[in-house]
Amino acid sequence: MPLTSRTVARIPACLVALAVAGSLVGCGGGSGKSTSEGGGEVAEGVSLEAAEEKREEVAETAKNREMLSELEARQREEGAEANAKKTEKTAKAKAKKREEALKKAEKEAKKREEAAEASLKKRKEAAKATATKEREAAKKREAEAKKKEAERAAATQQQTVTTTTAPAEPG
Repeated sequence: MPLTSRTVARIPACLVALAVAGSLVGCGGGSGKSTSEGGGEVAEGVSLEAAEEKREEVAETAKNREMLSELEARQREEGAEANAKKTEKTAKAKAKKREEALKKAEKEAKKREEAAEASLKKRKEAAKATATKEREAAKKREAEAKKKEAERAAATQQQTVTTTTAPAEPG
C-alpha cells in the first residue's frame, strides 16, 4: 500500500491512541486482590455518594415542588383578588349609573309634576276668568233687561199719561 499524505497524517494519531490504551491496560494489571478490595471501597463510597446525592436531589425536588405550590397558590390568590376588585369596581360603576338614572328620573318626574301643576293652575285661572266674564255678561244682560223693562215701563207710562191727558184736549 503506498503512503499518501493522508496516511502519514493518521499515523501519529494511531500511535497516541495505542499508547493511551496500553497505559490503561498496564494500570489495571496489578494484583487482583487489591483491586477488588479497593474497588469495593470505591464502589461503596460511590454508592454512598450517589445515595446522598439522590437524597439531596429528592429533598431539593420536594422543596422546589413546595415553592412552586406556594407560588401557584399566591398567583391564584392574587388572581382572585384582582377578579374581586374588578367585580367590585364593575358593581360600583353599575350602582353609580343606576343612581344617576334614578336622579335623572326623579328630576324628570318633578318637571312633569311642576308642568302639570302649572297647567292646572292655568286651567283654573282660565275657568275663573271665564266664570267671571259669564257673570259680568249675565249682570250686563240683566242690567240691559232691567233698563229695557224700565224704558218700556216709562214708555207705557208716558203713553198712559199722554192718553189720559189727550181726551181732555178735544173739546
